[in-house]
Amino acid sequence: MPESTLARNIPAADSGTGAEGRGRGAVALAVARVVLALFLGFSAFAKLTAHESAVESFDRMGWSQFAMYTIGGLEMAGAIALLIPALAAVAAIALCGLMAGASVVQLTLLDRANAIMPALLIVLLVLIARERRDRTAALVALVRGRARGSRQ
Repeated sequence: MPESTLARNIPAADSGTGAEGRGRGAVALAVARVVLALFLGFSAFAKLTAHESAVESFDRMGWSQFAMYTIGGLEMAGAIALLIPALAAVAAIALCGLMAGASVVQLTLLDRANAIMPALLIVLLVLIARERRDRTAALVALVRGRARGSRQ
């Protein structure tokens, strides 16, 4: 679907209060989305390029390189989707699952002290998903409408 069609069918993320009413919180979350996308992008890049540190971590866990590339691909897809306004909330929700898994892996297989980082990222991702929920609802409505239209 062309980007112009998607943008036309998905409203702005504000809840009728206007950009002024959204305030600093929305700006902070927009900055957080970019910073988080960069962080996840670098993490994914290390896995996708089989950086020594990533290979060592997956070896310590007893996981295959296929798992490393798969997780790297999911992280990269999520990082890119965080930067696309219409997909940011869906990406944040999906990344919550990935970060929950990362936290469990840190607690059980790697360094317990490092389990706090993915847990903190989950909090940030939940805030992003919540702030962008209007766009998610519009996206779901658009997809459902298209699905009904294709069945007729």
